[in-house]
Amino acid sequence: MRTVRFGIIGCGLMGREFASAAARWCHLPEMDVRPEIVAVCDTSDAMLAWFRQHFDSVKQVTSDYRDILANPDVEAVYCAVPHNLHQQFYCDIIRAGKHMMGEKPFGIDLPANRAIMECIAEHPGVFVRCSSEYPFIPAMQRLCRMVESGECGEIIEVNTGFLHSSDMDPEKPINWKRMARFNGEYGCLGDLGMHPCHVPFRAGWVPKNVRAILSKLVTERPDGKGGTAPCETWDNGTMFCETLDPRTGKLFPWTIKTQRIAPGEKDTWYCEVLGMRKSVGYNSKNTDSIRIMDYSQKGEQAWQHIDMGHETAFKSITGGIFEFGFSDAVLQMWAAFLYEMEHGQAPSLFTGCVTPEETALSHRLFTAALESHRNQSTVPVDAGLQ
Repeated sequence: MRTVRFGIIGCGLMGREFASAAARWCHLPEMDVRPEIVAVCDTSDAMLAWFRQHFDSVKQVTSDYRDILANPDVEAVYCAVPHNLHQQFYCDIIRAGKHMMGEKPFGIDLPANRAIMECIAEHPGVFVRCSSEYPFIPAMQRLCRMVESGECGEIIEVNTGFLHSSDMDPEKPINWKRMARFNGEYGCLGDLGMHPCHVPFRAGWVPKNVRAILSKLVTERPDGKGGTAPCETWDNGTMFCETLDPRTGKLFPWTIKTQRIAPGEKDTWYCEVLGMRKSVGYNSKNTDSIRIMDYSQKGEQAWQHIDMGHETAFKSITGGIFEFGFSDAVLQMWAAFLYEMEHGQAPSLFTGCVTPEETALSHRLFTAALESHRNQSTVPVDAGLQ
């Protein structure tokens, strides 16, 4: 088995999730490539101490990411830093010749994303992908197979979203995601939007235009110093898109919701595809279940609920009857990254990570959504992939 030595830049939640996945790589008995964490970078001593404590493989610990880029033992990098740092960090990583998994949205705004895309084009030997783990949930893989095979027939409507209530409490202290200089004007669109866009983009469903409604529900929060600070970014966003289905050449409505203040939602991701022959839906509140309605035989219109179990894209030692969780999705996503990096292509259409081109499409969509909200109008989306 070939070993790919990784550096992690940004050792927060997702950096630790990746490290945990690397430690559990024996869960994937058919993989012929594995990651090893050899270098970590963060400005927090506490985060770095966690890696020192749990990973003997880590030989380099630093607060300067350029040290990792200069390390010849590092072949690939996972970079999870605030959005305002994406352009500089991602481009520096790519120019250093390191393969990279980056975090959404791949740039704080459209110009930053274009700069990253230009850098990628200048270094074709560097493998680059974006993090999004939810499509690797078994129920979503079942939905994806139905989409890929055309089982649903002509698409009537698609609804996707990522909803949670992390900011329901107006007394929650402000963090960088509420500050435009760190998170960008997109707000919840850039921070959450790739999750509900990943599967539709991979299906080839291209939004032609968008009408967006954005909300700032909490205008200021405690600053942690006894005062308050303004909340500059959008809390909630809804995008209504007229979307092209390449199979039929017809347009259908696609509704995308990204919400940080969603009553009753803990951390909910959903995808619903309504078709002329079959409809299918997934909701993470019932993460092991998929809903399918088959009326192709002109019978009763009744939803069938199927429990999926641990039926993964990349084979696991866990028995198929057992339940699947978030850490399992992260492990599957990293298996997808390493498999495609090693073999040159994903096993199938929906078993690959988000591509740079898909991040570019998301930026054009989100930029059009900002204009739509400002002007209270429907705005065309330039959907030509760059």
